[in-house]
Amino acid sequence: MELTYTEVDGYFYPDLTLPETEDHRPLGKYGLLRKTYLKRYRPMMYDRLLLAGKLDVHLRKIDALAAEQVDRVIADLAAKEGVDEQLKATDQLRWVGQMNSFKAAAEEQVLREIVYG
Repeated sequence: MELTYTEVDGYFYPDLTLPETEDHRPLGKYGLLRKTYLKRYRPMMYDRLLLAGKLDVHLRKIDALAAEQVDRVIADLAAKEGVDEQLKATDQLRWVGQMNSFKAAAEEQVLREIVYG
């Protein structure tokens, strides 16, 4: 990576610019959690990704991967436990409780393996 410098009052400052991203949507929950984790616990990795212009791509990749994994785990747990649309129609409170439990378990796994891994 070739850096150019600009002299201002006898000091040389690097001409750094961040590349424009094509995706202007805000980051999702898991992308923001990953960003916070990298800043706090992996600052060298955060700085390396930021300076290389790859931080946004990395965060969006983690966000998409984590969201897909949460959905997949919830669907697997629901199928395994027999929680389906029929239960939703007959006993909504039980269905909601089960689905919330599945979501919590899925998010715990995803946070441990993907976001903080």
